[in-house]
Amino acid sequence: MANTYSISDLAKEFDLTTRAIRFYEDMGLLLPERTGPAGRSRVYSSRDRTRLKLTLRAKRLGLSLVEAKEIIDMYDSPRDTAVQLEKFLLVLSQHQQQLEAQMKDLQANLDELKVHQREARALLAKSQSRKAKP
Repeated sequence: MANTYSISDLAKEFDLTTRAIRFYEDMGLLLPERTGPAGRSRVYSSRDRTRLKLTLRAKRLGLSLVEAKEIIDMYDSPRDTAVQLEKFLLVLSQHQQQLEAQMKDLQANLDELKVHQREARALLAKSQSRKAKP
């Protein structure tokens, strides 16, 4: 029999709330089997666990959940692998450009901050040297 997981098992393993896992389910990223009275219990498969792991990896890379789902769904379909990989590379490239632009902005902010620190230190030293003179 294939491994199955409860929502609590996955929440604990991936350090998530059960609410987050239900949200991923609502987004169509996870498709647990429903069991018990009125289908209230969720049973997650190894496939769901893998999809959750890939979803979290995609989030760390800066992909939206919609982008993550699109890419993960591609791997579930019997389509050409080259198309899937091209799409994945395109999305990664777009996010790389976005991150590099953010990094450039952050570096500019840091450089400006350092200029202001130097100016403030110089003014403080000048002010303290005036007070020290009788």
